[in-house]
Amino acid sequence: MTPGVPSVPVTRYDLANRCFALKSVAANAHAVHATDGSYAATAPAVADGEPLYLKPTALGKYICYATDKTMLAANGSNVGSVSSPSDAADWTIETTGSGQYTLFSKSANKSLATDASGKLVLSDAPGTFKFAPTTGCTPYPEMPVDIDGETYKGSGVNKPVIGFADGHTHMMMSSELSDGSRNVGPSAGGVLYGMPFNRFGVGEALKNCEAVHGPNGLLDPDTIIHTAPTPHETPGWPTFIGWPTADSNTHQGMYYKWVERAWKAGLRVQVDLGTNINALCELGAAFIGATHPGTPIPDCNDMSIGTKQVQYMYEIRDYVDAQEGGPGKGWYQPVKSPAEARKVINEGKLAVVPGVEFADLFDCTVNFVGPIESIGCTKEDIDTKLDELYALGVRQIYPFHDVNSALGGTGIFNGLAINLIGFLQTQAFWKTYNCPRGGEGPTYFYNAGAEMTTAIPGTGSDPLTQAVFAAGGGVLPVYPAGRQCNSRGITELGRYAIEQIMKKKMVIDIDHAELSIKQDIIDIAKAQKPQYPLVSMHGGHGGISQEQAIDVLKLGGVIYPYAPNGKGAAEFIQKIKPIWPAGRPLAMGYGFDGNGFGGYAGPRGAGSKGDIVYPFTLFKGPGWGPQFAAAGIKPITVNKLTIPESGKSWNPDEVGTAHYGLIADYVEQTRIEGGQEAIDALYNSAEAYLQMWEKVVNR
Repeated sequence: MTPGVPSVPVTRYDLANRCFALKSVAANAHAVHATDGSYAATAPAVADGEPLYLKPTALGKYICYATDKTMLAANGSNVGSVSSPSDAADWTIETTGSGQYTLFSKSANKSLATDASGKLVLSDAPGTFKFAPTTGCTPYPEMPVDIDGETYKGSGVNKPVIGFADGHTHMMMSSELSDGSRNVGPSAGGVLYGMPFNRFGVGEALKNCEAVHGPNGLLDPDTIIHTAPTPHETPGWPTFIGWPTADSNTHQGMYYKWVERAWKAGLRVQVDLGTNINALCELGAAFIGATHPGTPIPDCNDMSIGTKQVQYMYEIRDYVDAQEGGPGKGWYQPVKSPAEARKVINEGKLAVVPGVEFADLFDCTVNFVGPIESIGCTKEDIDTKLDELYALGVRQIYPFHDVNSALGGTGIFNGLAINLIGFLQTQAFWKTYNCPRGGEGPTYFYNAGAEMTTAIPGTGSDPLTQAVFAAGGGVLPVYPAGRQCNSRGITELGRYAIEQIMKKKMVIDIDHAELSIKQDIIDIAKAQKPQYPLVSMHGGHGGISQEQAIDVLKLGGVIYPYAPNGKGAAEFIQKIKPIWPAGRPLAMGYGFDGNGFGGYAGPRGAGSKGDIVYPFTLFKGPGWGPQFAAAGIKPITVNKLTIPESGKSWNPDEVGTAHYGLIADYVEQTRIEGGQEAIDALYNSAEAYLQMWEKVVNR
């Protein structure tokens, strides 16, 4: 649709996503776009100038998008038009006076000016321009949000937050850890395709994946995880024929406009985690290197790549700020304290908590050479690297992940693939014991351990199998029947690390720790004065007993489910209610694990209570309690997310939660399945997280 007439811009940030005619001060006329692509400032009236849509590429940088879908661009020493975004079309705009601006092309190292005839040219001496509000622009292509109505603000920083929390996700996982203007390198060894944002928009961030995944997706590195080829149609924006899907591990699931849709639906706390598994990263990098010769070797060190991902979070913030009108104005705001989070949320924005999740935390690697353990860190290393993470803004941390480390053992939840990956990383398979009480049943909140596979299925032609055969000669351990837990417990270094993290007052997620180590962490938390809250945001990977779950809640912590659909959310409510502490409002957040290589929730399927009917209303109607109206929260209308350029749409009842934008639709599923009880619990979850965090830091 054509944007309305914007207000007169005061600063260069006010130009964002608005419609203007470019006026030359020297020529005292507005720029007109000629059929040959050139521009000349010859129109006295604003209405006769070319309407240009100003699309930010970064803070203070813009594409000037014409009605014919070309872009004002530097062309040698001249000014012309290009049909595809490039450095030539990327202009840095500076404010030189009230309502006056210069435009600089970094690619040409010259500024925009006019000659004696009014023609737009490039010059060492910048010309002065104004941006006159107008109408008739062609908006720059972008992913729609498809929500009618504005999201809500808070009722005061001292009032309880109404909104939901995602306690576990990975928005910074990307095929390039920059805005696309430079080569920082990918996360995950390059196996994840697509970016959460690109300076040139969705057409670059989520374009056709054939260059990486090959024709028909036959080179998709998802084969490493699924151990079988996963062909798919490769076109991305705007048709998205074959991706993203709920079961794909190798396509971007957290494009920023999808996250914006979730935020508008009430997402108010999001824990964004830098993540990595060294061996899987290196395996993926080898796969990419073999299928794409000459590909640069990516960074696979947990601490190094994890730090880059957290740094990238701030680039995401800056890009969203640019879209919304300047520094601090964007809805995506990383925070470093619960007080800062409450301030951001009260402004109606998303409080993003930086975190990390990887096995070799603090570079505490372990390699087994026979009975000898080769350890990669010392207590001094732990102190130094913990300080570095804290200074970067990291406030939530997983001491353990999928692979054994010098800190202790990982919780077993997969009986084959993760064991093989662990072997590649540590040179040893897991040693196990029979999980207590069988590892499942009524004494467990989350099942512990897994049935171990003692033979590699299939042909052994997948990259993971091949790597294990090459490294270990194809010899696999033989495990007993029944659910097996990891016999590697917490080490002295591991206990030291937990204590130091607590001294830093950081949120600790116990998931991924071995079952016995979870108990060790709980015992350490109980011994603190006052007691230290803990959280479980990732499905209890490795298992959590009923006693442990009760302890986590009694300590003031929270347990949120791992990537459910609406039916799973309603079931989780009934599961946690019996152990929820009296006097605390029931809270159920979310752990989406976006880009986390675990897949997303599928359709609700048979037995669901009803289908989503589009459009639907949030914050008013059946299932929505009186607290929303009492807080002045106005209803919003959620439409089926549909791309106008192609007609592509997503309905999670049909395709599952294929990407983060469908979390808004997950809210409606949750209302259908669980009614007001589930909605109340969901929208209590941001406040519950903040209260937990306050108990961690206010000690």
